[in-house]
Amino acid sequence: MIATAAASLAAPASGQGTNPGDSNIPTETQERLAQGQSDVPWELLGLFGLLGLLGLRRGHPDDGYHPAPVE
Repeated sequence: MIATAAASLAAPASGQGTNPGDSNIPTETQERLAQGQSDVPWELLGLFGLLGLLGLRRGHPDDGYHPAPVE
């Protein structure tokens, strides 16, 4: 617990501000927002990618063309 408290109180590295307004250099996100809306619907593309992960689920061992024997 003491090590965690000491790490949280550590000063930031020199030259790196903690506030977004400390520097006049825009971040990558700020640059993308300044460029405007993209033609590619990235949200929908990501959604299809997540839906594609559902196909990686392992099937039930009794799934198949033949019924399981009655026990």
